[in-house]
Amino acid sequence: MPWNEVSAMDQRREFVFLASQEGANRRELCRRFGVSAATGYKWLKRFRDGDECLHDRSRQPHVSPRRTDESTQAAILQVRDTHPAWGARKIWQCLKNDGLTPPAPSTIHAILQRHSRIAKPGHGPKPYIRFEHPYPNAVWQMDFKGHYRLANQVACHPLTIVDDHSRYAICLKAGDNERRTTVQEHLRTTFTRYGLPEAMLVDNGPPWGGGKPSRWTGLGVWLLKLGVEVIHSRPYHPQTRGKNERFHRTLDLEVLSCRRFRDLSHMQQAFDDWRIIYNYKRPHQALDQAVPGDRYKPSTRPMPDEIPEVEYASGDIVRSISTTKGYVRFKGRFWKVPEAFRGQRVAVRPGEIDGIHAVYFGARKIATIDLRNPEADQDV
Repeated sequence: MPWNEVSAMDQRREFVFLASQEGANRRELCRRFGVSAATGYKWLKRFRDGDECLHDRSRQPHVSPRRTDESTQAAILQVRDTHPAWGARKIWQCLKNDGLTPPAPSTIHAILQRHSRIAKPGHGPKPYIRFEHPYPNAVWQMDFKGHYRLANQVACHPLTIVDDHSRYAICLKAGDNERRTTVQEHLRTTFTRYGLPEAMLVDNGPPWGGGKPSRWTGLGVWLLKLGVEVIHSRPYHPQTRGKNERFHRTLDLEVLSCRRFRDLSHMQQAFDDWRIIYNYKRPHQALDQAVPGDRYKPSTRPMPDEIPEVEYASGDIVRSISTTKGYVRFKGRFWKVPEAFRGQRVAVRPGEIDGIHAVYFGARKIATIDLRNPEADQDV
């Protein structure tokens, strides 16, 4: 309608006054007021029926015989109010799991919009192609979820571990630090319950990274001794750990957003309650609306009672690294190795080039010895 919003009602009334005069050329008036003939005659009819204000009316039909019944709508809204971050597909799956016959997800979405439970989506980035490992416990993604200041002024550092294949939340712990000893203790408990994964995917920060993928930490060495491969993500590419990042976003939306926790035990209780919902009740879009618990099984590799020592072949030259400095003695000289391997036994093996040897921790090469370089001799 081309009329200005401020005077729209006045112009409509003026139009019907003029069009109601005897002998008025109504079609010409419609042209001059910039409305179609159908609109002009509609205003006239409404005015004669007693509508003197001529406000805009809703285009919604008076009767909707195919509208979802009230009880189903109430069930939809109840699920949404219980889980405010869940969308139409998750609600559809949840109602179906409860034995109901829900309407299509598009109808559920419309119901949520009609009852102001959901806003119109913006124009976000295009969806990316997902990758997942083919079976549970092939790779676990591990990270800290930032930190949150609790009501008692303690900073909470949530530790999260997600199985790459099933999206199962293996571990969700509220801790007050990000130290190696704390993480290792949580891992020990987690490994005892769920078994050992084949590999852990982590970033390059402490306590599992030394700033670069090639830098080892004590936690990484401990994992290697358990037969757990340590995979570092590409620097500045958090999408490498996309499932863990997506888990953090869901954790924000469904647990942390707009909530205040008294202390660590209060937050841990919230984490424990929500982890059950996430693993066994919340449908997951990437899993075709299944729940992570449908796809996850504990590992068949148990956590050993004692951390095994690395064994080497009888022909290997075995050396013990100093417990105070990261050096190994070979051919009367000291050679630098990563500090994380202090106190460990390593093997020195000849390379393909004369004078070049490699230092191995188990099957992992951790350093190179070049006997041809006199300056490589370390004074310790």
